[in-house]
Amino acid sequence: MSLYDLSVPQLKRMLTNLDRWLRAGIALAEAKRFDPAVLLGARLAPDQFPLLKQVQSACDHAKFAAARLTAKDPPKHPDTEQTVDEILARIQTVLTYLNSFEVADFHGAEDRMVVIGALPPGKGMRGTEYLSEFALPNFYFHVTTAYAILRHNGVQLGKLDYMGSITLRDV
Repeated sequence: MSLYDLSVPQLKRMLTNLDRWLRAGIALAEAKRFDPAVLLGARLAPDQFPLLKQVQSACDHAKFAAARLTAKDPPKHPDTEQTVDEILARIQTVLTYLNSFEVADFHGAEDRMVVIGALPPGKGMRGTEYLSEFALPNFYFHVTTAYAILRHNGVQLGKLDYMGSITLRDV
C-alpha cells in the first residue's frame, strides 16, 4: 500500500462526509427555523475552536498532507469564510485539489523529509512518520470535533454517517 492509498482516498471520504454533515445541519436549521450560520460559531468547550475553524483546519490538514508528501504547493485559503455556503465551497475546493493527485505523485513519499513550522527548527519527519503521527491524527481530530459539535447541536448523525461508505466484498 502506498502513502497515496493511506491518505488521499481517506481524506476525500471524510471531507465528503463532513460536507454531508454540514448539509444535515442546514436542514436542521431550516426545519427549526434558525440561521444555519449559528452552527458555525458553535463549539464544545470555551477554549476550543468553533465549528467554522474546525472545518477550515480539517481542510488545511487534508491539503497540506497531500502537498507535503508530494512536494507540491497546496492551494491558499485565507480563512475568510463566514457563511455555510463559503465553508461548503472550501471543502469542494480541497476535494478538487485532492482529486488532482495520482499514485505516481507519491513515489518516494515514504522517505521524503517533511518540515513544518510546528516542529523545532532544523527538525523534520519522514513521510510515513508525518502521515501517521501528525497529518492524519490532526485531520481526524478536527473532523471528529466538527461531527461532535453538530451532534451536540441536535443534528441527527450516527456512527454510519461518520464512517460513510465502506467497501464490501463477496466472501
